[in-house]
Amino acid sequence: MVPQTNPPDPDSSLYAWLAHDLRFYRKKYGLTLEKLGKIIGRSESGLSNCEAGRRTITEDEAKVLDKIWDTGGHFRRLLLFARLAHDPDWFREHVSYEAKAKILRIFETMYVPGLLQTPEYARAALEVDGPEAHQAALDARLSRQEILQRSNPPLLWVILDQAVLCRPVGGSETMRAQLAHLIRMSELPNIAVRVVPWAAGGYIGQDGPFKILTSDREVAYADAPTGGRLIMDSTEVREFGVRYDKIGLKALPEDLSRRLIREAMEAI
Repeated sequence: MVPQTNPPDPDSSLYAWLAHDLRFYRKKYGLTLEKLGKIIGRSESGLSNCEAGRRTITEDEAKVLDKIWDTGGHFRRLLLFARLAHDPDWFREHVSYEAKAKILRIFETMYVPGLLQTPEYARAALEVDGPEAHQAALDARLSRQEILQRSNPPLLWVILDQAVLCRPVGGSETMRAQLAHLIRMSELPNIAVRVVPWAAGGYIGQDGPFKILTSDREVAYADAPTGGRLIMDSTEVREFGVRYDKIGLKALPEDLSRRLIREAMEAI
């Protein structure tokens, strides 16, 4: 059974309101996470993350909720206005926090984090979204790496799912070069890279990547295909911190992680 988590404060943002109402209506109609998940086609853990504000429902799911609960379009409308109000700025705002961060904790399930990507890997990763993946987007991604070249660079602690190492983004040559770069960067004193191996089995982080950025204040950013979410509520940010620590319990130490990365590189 997935542990219950309290929804975010509905007064803090439209997405928090959406998460709150999802849980409110589910409980009002006496549905478990498992039962509602089957109705809308989402896993129990995925639905729990939506109620906790770590993820958000899709437009199709919102329509189903409005239909079964006869809300008159409440969830679809709330999702629409949440996207209009916040999504365009959240990634840009998270980048501004990233630039000022003293400590960055990153968890990734799909790709090598942008701060550690080679230009060739970054170009291939961007082209997944379409061949028009633009030089401007590539330049913007690579320019973010400048924070690691400072005289006093931030601490960068990265945890990767092993799948990241085995997904040949850009082809074998690009992937080998990327993994070699990852090993080199992991040997720097301010950077730690650890890997959750497949042998760890199921674990709490498999539903998506996120990062925690610490400077004068601490914020979190949860990535998603339909748009990420910047989290500034201190209680929610702490939950992401606990989540990161729990994932870390499944990860290999740094030296064994480097060995695993090297083995993946040699296997390509």
